[in-house]
Amino acid sequence: MESAFFIGLQWLAIAFLLLMLYFALFERGLPYRVGRPPADPLDSGPFRLTLSALAGSSLHAGNQVQVLANGEAFYEAELQAIREARDSVHLEAYIFQRGEVTRRFLQAMADRAAAGVAVHVVLDAVGSFLTTRKYLAPLIEAGGHVEFYHPIRWHNLPRINNRTHRELLIVDGRIGFLGGAGFADHWLKPHGRGPRKKLRWRDTMFRVEGDIVREMQSVFAENWLESSGRILFDSRYFPRSDDKGPTEAMIVGSSPSFGRSTRNRMLYQTLLASAQRSIHITTPYFLPDRSARSELVRAIRERGVQVVIITPGRHADHLLTRRSSRRLYGDLLRAGASIYEYQPAMIHAKVLIVDGSWSVVGSTNFDNRSFGLNDEVNLAAYCPDLATRLEEDFARDVAHSRQVNYQTWRRRPFFERGHELLGWLLERQQ
Repeated sequence: MESAFFIGLQWLAIAFLLLMLYFALFERGLPYRVGRPPADPLDSGPFRLTLSALAGSSLHAGNQVQVLANGEAFYEAELQAIREARDSVHLEAYIFQRGEVTRRFLQAMADRAAAGVAVHVVLDAVGSFLTTRKYLAPLIEAGGHVEFYHPIRWHNLPRINNRTHRELLIVDGRIGFLGGAGFADHWLKPHGRGPRKKLRWRDTMFRVEGDIVREMQSVFAENWLESSGRILFDSRYFPRSDDKGPTEAMIVGSSPSFGRSTRNRMLYQTLLASAQRSIHITTPYFLPDRSARSELVRAIRERGVQVVIITPGRHADHLLTRRSSRRLYGDLLRAGASIYEYQPAMIHAKVLIVDGSWSVVGSTNFDNRSFGLNDEVNLAAYCPDLATRLEEDFARDVAHSRQVNYQTWRRRPFFERGHELLGWLLERQQ
């Protein structure tokens, strides 16, 4: 009798796990639709105020945003900022992979920690799975503090699918870096051997000064609390800043809610629905749900908006994700969108430019994981100068890409279509 009870309990547990797996893979996404087309121009005060309210953030004027294209530029800028730190270094990353890049960062942070600078690091337990505390020992022994976000433990099982995908570095509460790049050698130098040797990844980070750095610090403090159980309360971490530049911007820290909505998704959907001239998207993982695809199609057909999208080509790091992405091209290509696949290397930049005036940059991919499962952080800026600078990189990336037309897309091989079916099953997890 007792044996039958335990067997029944085991089957009940298996059924529960299968049910959770079903919901994870097939739960219907939240539909997003702007109730009515925004009446206010994108450059108007009412539009900026409304967008910041929806994003749960505040627009700050007087910020300086510097575009740092590719690892050779942004890693050196980050290391220089760390070496000059006087009070604090706060770093959060999804990927902190063992190798030359992370050894340099660990040494720089350990040197500052030994000099009395407060160093706090949050690493995602899945994204940095192979990065052990032994590898991090030089920093910890120098007085640095390292925590892992949602480590794989039985008591964390309900949250195991929620990862921090945020890439943040804040120095002295005055200089911030954010974007799409983690810390690994493939962002800095070629990798692989022989004919399979690949160029370093194409990516962009942003160096920020001004009052929005304080907002970046607030986002870091959230995940530091979740990882360490300690509130990052110290006024020196949140200093007031003088005007540093011309950019009006806000920081949007996004975490999934039980209602399946995230602030970054509202930010993206509203900007797509408001565009009047152009929508330019660069993303490494392009898996737009039905609501996002419909919004892009409406922008083209109803308002004549130019939609141009850059995604990875043959150097994509996840073949299944690329195939899943290509399955979704049809509606957009039929409507008149231009889709380009970047050829020289894996492209990992995450940039949205709307009407040459609004820019959204940060860690968010154009997929369900970023919009519904991960913790993300973006900078949204109303700044035509910044948008113009990003458009220069966008045009350069288009020039190194191959355009996909509708007829070519329809003739993709049978094997690829079969692979797409597997991708469809796992689409919400990619």
